[in-house]
Amino acid sequence: MVRPETAPGDVAADPGTSGGRRRRLLVVTAMAAVLVLTAVVFFRWGSAESPTVAPSPSPSASATAAPTTAEVYAAMAPSVVVIEAMTRDNKVTATGTGVVANADGLILTALHVVRGAVAVRVTFADGTRSAATVSASDPKQDIAALIAATQPPVLVPAVLGSSERLAIGDGVVAIGNQLGMTSSATAGVVSGLDRVATSKEGGTLTGLIQFDAAVNPGSSGGPLVNARGETVGIVVALANPTSAGTFIGIGFAVPIGAAVAAGGNGRGPQQ
Repeated sequence: MVRPETAPGDVAADPGTSGGRRRRLLVVTAMAAVLVLTAVVFFRWGSAESPTVAPSPSPSASATAAPTTAEVYAAMAPSVVVIEAMTRDNKVTATGTGVVANADGLILTALHVVRGAVAVRVTFADGTRSAATVSASDPKQDIAALIAATQPPVLVPAVLGSSERLAIGDGVVAIGNQLGMTSSATAGVVSGLDRVATSKEGGTLTGLIQFDAAVNPGSSGGPLVNARGETVGIVVALANPTSAGTFIGIGFAVPIGAAVAAGGNGRGPQQ
């Protein structure tokens, strides 16, 4: 049987030989490399085409709105008292306002409300009535401090602020018992600082807060409250060029720091 001749240099590849295995390995390796390259290209292309995810916004605190006049009044009303100066036969000779200044029940008011009174009676916001005595006074500031013989079951002292933070134009609320109308609230602005006024007794009051919230007889001793609900002054006077003694647009208050010192409290404003 004649076998076909093989040209010199030609070798028939035998699948079972080592040369065949190497050739298959090279083919497999090349195919794997192509697949990897293709995957990388598609991954990068897909990443470039994918939209960028925007970062989610983080929560932030919103601005707190200032309390309204109604909210300021609601917060202050439990600390405001009616003050009556009386004769021996319990006749009321003068009416004013006071504010509970600390947890011990110290009440600050205007001295001219209780000056010369034989007896003093206070009525708290919850209706509790009690005799009271003057524990300290300062005619130069027209400020008096009272202590009630009987206190209400729940005593609510006012939050005291700092008049040093006041600026002309700041909003204020005056709370008092003007013209016999108890628990009256009026709103306005600080219209001057470090003012001088004449007291009812003819003395000179200095370092006063001037404001335009309406006040009238009966308002004396009441709190002047800032827009945060803090007591920053004690109302002591109003300006009126006539003998009527009614409000024409200018009221005066003793800064709360001076009022506290005059009342012998020994503790300054909380804020």
